[in-house]
Amino acid sequence: MIKLNCWEITHCGRQPGGDKIDEFGICPTAIDKSSNGINNGKNAGRYCWRIANTLCEGKRQRNYATKALNCVKCEFF
Repeated sequence: MIKLNCWEITHCGRQPGGDKIDEFGICPTAIDKSSNGINNGKNAGRYCWRIANTLCEGKRQRNYATKALNCVKCEFF
């Protein structure tokens, strides 16, 4: 079974080459090489709930404390 990264499931468009980069910037999960391979994901693509500045429901989640409740509602999580 192929495991998809968060941007492949949510279609957020913030991965390198994505269509929302101009509006929201590149998501740190897509470029966080220190998390590469965790949960079999590319960079932090399968570890996004632990990365600050992700986009949830159209709002930037600055840190883990503020995003934890949103993450449990996310289709990817």
